[in-house]
Amino acid sequence: MKVLHIDDSPQICELYQDMFTADNHSITSINDGKDGLKLVVKNDYDLILLDMCMPKYSGLDFLRDLKIQRPSELKKVVVVSVLEFNEAQTQELLEFGVHSVEEKPPNLPSLINMQKNMVFK
Repeated sequence: MKVLHIDDSPQICELYQDMFTADNHSITSINDGKDGLKLVVKNDYDLILLDMCMPKYSGLDFLRDLKIQRPSELKKVVVVSVLEFNEAQTQELLEFGVHSVEEKPPNLPSLINMQKNMVFK
C-alpha cells in the first residue's frame, strides 16, 4: 500500500513511518500541507492520512484545495486528529468527501482494512 501522511509534528510522522514500514508499506510523511497537496496532485496514493490542525495551512485548507485540484482523491483521505469531532463536524467532513475520521493514532490493521474496503480503484 502506498500512503501519504500529512502532519506538522515530526514525532507523529516518525511514528507513522515506523508503523507502516514495519508492515512493508510505502509511506511518505510530510510536515507541510501545501507540499502534501503538490504530492497528491502529481502522484497516486492508496491512502492519505491528514491531520486537521496544522499552522499556516490547515487540513481544511488542504481539503478545499484538493477538491478543486484533484477531487477524485478526496475519497482516499482519512482524517486523523487528536481533536474530538462531534457528530455534526464528522458528518460535514464525510459529506465533503473524506473516507473517514479517526482518532490519532489509529491502529494499522484498521487503516489497512479501511483501505481495502475503499471503493475508488
